[in-house]
Amino acid sequence: MISLASGPLDLARALIRCPSVTPQDAGALDVLESALEELGFECHRLTFSHAGMPDVANLYARIGNAAPNFCFAGHTDVVPVGHRESWTVDPFGGEVADGQLFGRGATDMKGAIACFVAAAAKILTAQGKNLPGSISLLITGDEEGPAVNGTVRVLQWMADRGERIDACLVGEPTSGKRLGDSVKIGRRGSMTGHLTVRGIQGHTAYPHLADNPIPKLLRMLNAITDAPLDSGTAHFEASTLALTTVDVGNPASNVIPALARASFNIRFNDLHTGESLTRQLREKFDRVQSEMGGSYDFTVEVSGEAFLSAPGSLADLIGQAIQTKLGISPDFNTAGGTSDARFINRYCPVAEFGLPGQTMHKVDECAAVADLEALTAVYGEILERYFAAAAQ
Repeated sequence: MISLASGPLDLARALIRCPSVTPQDAGALDVLESALEELGFECHRLTFSHAGMPDVANLYARIGNAAPNFCFAGHTDVVPVGHRESWTVDPFGGEVADGQLFGRGATDMKGAIACFVAAAAKILTAQGKNLPGSISLLITGDEEGPAVNGTVRVLQWMADRGERIDACLVGEPTSGKRLGDSVKIGRRGSMTGHLTVRGIQGHTAYPHLADNPIPKLLRMLNAITDAPLDSGTAHFEASTLALTTVDVGNPASNVIPALARASFNIRFNDLHTGESLTRQLREKFDRVQSEMGGSYDFTVEVSGEAFLSAPGSLADLIGQAIQTKLGISPDFNTAGGTSDARFINRYCPVAEFGLPGQTMHKVDECAAVADLEALTAVYGEILERYFAAAAQ
C-alpha cells in the first residue's frame, strides 16, 4: 500500500516502475486505482476499442456527488525509452539521486498525477464529507498514441451517463525554466497533408513523351509556402507549415517518374480550422493544376483543432495559487504542441499546468523532488481556492 502522508514521491516512483509504453498499461492504472480507492474514490476502469487500433485502458475516478466537479486529467502512458544503453539509470526504476526522480514519465506525466493525488488526499483529510463539490480524475493510456481510444472516448462515456465536469486541470509539463513560469490556456491545431501529383512515366531523353509530375509538385509546394499563413493573434503565435517529406521513389536517373509525393504538417491558430485550411490549400493546388495540367490527390489528417480557454476564473485561480505558493506570476500562453485538452475544452473550461518539461521524452528523464513537493502544494492551493469559492 502506498502512503501519501509524506507526499507524492512514493506514488510517482510506483507509477514509473510500470513500463507503460503506449498503448500498454503494464499495471500503472492498478497502482493509481489502489491509491484512489484508499482515499474513497469510486473508480471506473474503461477499456475502449476501435477497428485497426489497439485496445486502451482508461480510468475515471470521482469522490463526491455534488457539483461543482473539479477534474484533473492526465495520462499514464509514456513514449519509448529510445536507446536503452544511453540511459545512466533504469528508465523504469524510479530511482532518486541528487534530488532528482529519474524515469520515463517522471515529468510527462506520472509525476504530476502523483502530485494531484497527494494534493487531493490532503484536502480530503481536512474537509472530508464537508467538501462542497466533487474531485475527479480522468486518466488515459492513449495520450502519447493515436488518442482515439482515450480521453475522447471517456468524455463520451461520461456524457452518456450524465457525468459533468465543471473545470479541468491537465497536468502536462507546461513549466519552462522553473516550476510555475508557464500555464497553457489553449493549444494550436495540428493537421498533416499528403499531396500526390500524377504524371506519365517516360525516358529522360524523350521528355515530350512523358508528363513529369515533379515540376508541378514543386510549384504546388511553393504556392503554399511562399507566404505566411497569418501573423498570429492576441493569444497565439503565427501558424506554421513545415514540409516533412518530398519523394518520388525513383532510383533511376534516366526515368521520369509517374508519381511525386510530399507531406507537410501545419500547426495553426484560432484564425483557422482544419476544414478552412484544407479548402485554402485545395484552391492553391487547383490554380497550379489549371496552369500546368495534370492531376493530383490530396488527403488530410486533422489531429486536433485550435482552441482557447480565454483568460478567466480558472486561469486566474491557477495564477493566484502559483503566486501564493511559488511567489511568481506565470505567463499564460498557447505555445507548444497539442494535448488532450483539445478534447476537454468542448465540455468545460480547461487549462494546463505541470512540471518543468526540459527532459520530457529524453534520455534520463527526471523531475526534481522539490518540484514534486512544490507542485503538490500548488495543486492543493488550487483545490482549496476552487472549493472555497464554491462554498460561497
